[in-house]
Amino acid sequence: MEPGNVTQVSEILLLGLSEEPELQPLLFGLFLSMYLITVLGNLLIILAISSDSHLHMPMYFFLSNLSLVDICFTSTTIPKMLVNIQTQNKVITYLGCITQMYFFILFAGLDNFILTVMAYDRYVAICHPLHYTVIMNAKLCGLLVLVSWVISILNSLLESLMVLDLSFCSDLEIPHFFCELKQIIQLACSDTFPNDMVMYFGAGLLAGGPLTGILYSYSKIMYSICAIPSAQGKYKAFSTCASHLSVVSLFYGTSLGVYLGSAGTRHSQSSTTVSVMYTVVTPMLNPFIYSLRNKDIKRALERILGK
Repeated sequence: MEPGNVTQVSEILLLGLSEEPELQPLLFGLFLSMYLITVLGNLLIILAISSDSHLHMPMYFFLSNLSLVDICFTSTTIPKMLVNIQTQNKVITYLGCITQMYFFILFAGLDNFILTVMAYDRYVAICHPLHYTVIMNAKLCGLLVLVSWVISILNSLLESLMVLDLSFCSDLEIPHFFCELKQIIQLACSDTFPNDMVMYFGAGLLAGGPLTGILYSYSKIMYSICAIPSAQGKYKAFSTCASHLSVVSLFYGTSLGVYLGSAGTRHSQSSTTVSVMYTVVTPMLNPFIYSLRNKDIKRALERILGK
């Protein structure tokens, strides 16, 4: 294959999860259902928090931001996938692919940061309860979310601009249902060493950093919970962060499983399938995890739904 300049690349093929024709209607129905549940569930969480004054607290402010990010995260990939299945056309334009990759990196990074901020909020609430309202004031909460957005935007912009400098071979095919950064870099015919370095450095800093912060926060939380004398007090303290811990475990468990499991393979259909867990399933389950384990959220949802 002859290498060509990046400006000559007009379209890329997204091979999707399966090329079997009989599976396409099943995949379309399954992913459409999951997408609608994700959007509806997270919108209800945002509506419940914004409409109930009792939920105007830092914990629920961050939760509403997480729900917004989850809606945007799934909207980056699933609608295009559904269109490709429905039209039986696997083509995505080059600019469309770069745009999808940009927003995917952006919202994936935001998920990391928002989950980290939520862990810090739980750390302050449990380890420094008397100073909670002073430390987690509205100004700090807004600043934490703003910084998360700025860092995620700059990282995503850097990664995307570096991809634009690559030259590609002909017959571009991505064995995935969306334009993933690693897959695009592997298609390049030019030197990808700078891209690889930035990609791994960014993953270590913007994924490993937040994960380290979460683990540190929960180590302090567990130490504080163990110091509580009564079993009822321990349960009450742990229950305030159980939902967040479940979401963190689900998000990082599936995403790390995909990338560590496929580290030695160039194209892995199994890793593509498993990636559905953190790109689709996790955002869909988040509203259920928080609403089922949180009495305040359940009461607010019941008022909205008129039950």
